[in-house]
Amino acid sequence: MAIENPGTSTWNGLFWIIQLFISINAVAKSFLQENRSRMLYYHTIASPQNFVLAKLLFNSLLMLAMSALSMFLFSLFMDYPVKRTWPFIGITFLGSWSLSLVFTFLAAIAAKAQQNAAIMAILGFPIIVPQLLVLMKVSNAVFVTNIPVPAANILLLFGSDILVILLAIILFPFLWKD
Repeated sequence: MAIENPGTSTWNGLFWIIQLFISINAVAKSFLQENRSRMLYYHTIASPQNFVLAKLLFNSLLMLAMSALSMFLFSLFMDYPVKRTWPFIGITFLGSWSLSLVFTFLAAIAAKAQQNAAIMAILGFPIIVPQLLVLMKVSNAVFVTNIPVPAANILLLFGSDILVILLAIILFPFLWKD
């Protein structure tokens, strides 16, 4: 709002950085707020795979809602430079899903490390920076009308999401045992 009319690259970068902070604040707390007795209760009623999939699903839906609200507020308070809205909505939802999956899994790891949120930020930085760069590159295509949305990068994002889900299903039972 201080810039008044930011350029498209500034708008795009600011949007995704805000999405990153929304994800850290909203999604990452899912495991960090659980106390030991509640985790013990969950341990008795659910398998580790079902538990982590439920957390991933809930946090994905939460992040999708937060992203929709963020897009609305960006269009309300700032100049809206997006030329193709529907592809941007799809890219935003895919990106927010990616951010929520990564930070949910990292929150599970950080929760087992004496609930230290700094560990989550340290572990997440090398994973999230390339993902944010790909999201910004894909998003740049919706700010002009004649550039196609790069399908290879979208497949890369989708593939990384599937990889995070598979890693969570395989590795979370080892965290669950403690």
